[in-house]
Amino acid sequence: MEPKNGLFEILAKIKTKPGMYLGHSSVSDLFIFLAGYKTARRELGVNPTERELIFYEGFHEFVQSYYQIHTSKSWAKIIMLYCSDEQQGFDRFFELIEKFEKSSEKSQQIENNMVEV
Repeated sequence: MEPKNGLFEILAKIKTKPGMYLGHSSVSDLFIFLAGYKTARRELGVNPTERELIFYEGFHEFVQSYYQIHTSKSWAKIIMLYCSDEQQGFDRFFELIEKFEKSSEKSQQIENNMVEV
């Protein structure tokens, strides 16, 4: 079960009310917010959940693969290469996070099936 104030709960809140958390709908501001969120939780000794670790460790690589690009630039900068403005980038992030979650679930199912065999 996801903690009450976990990463994905805060993302759901940001998606519905970005102005309240970021000032406006901006993928760049979202990236900075999430970096601060991750740092604050680490400083407070709050360990990330397995689902959060999957996001932190795999989302950047997923975005690179999705756009068929290899760079050290952040996932937010990669998304902005293909968007005309921050609002579009913000919307695209939430589309990509949904695709990432589905691909992660499929990978987990495949891994579980391999262990069972």
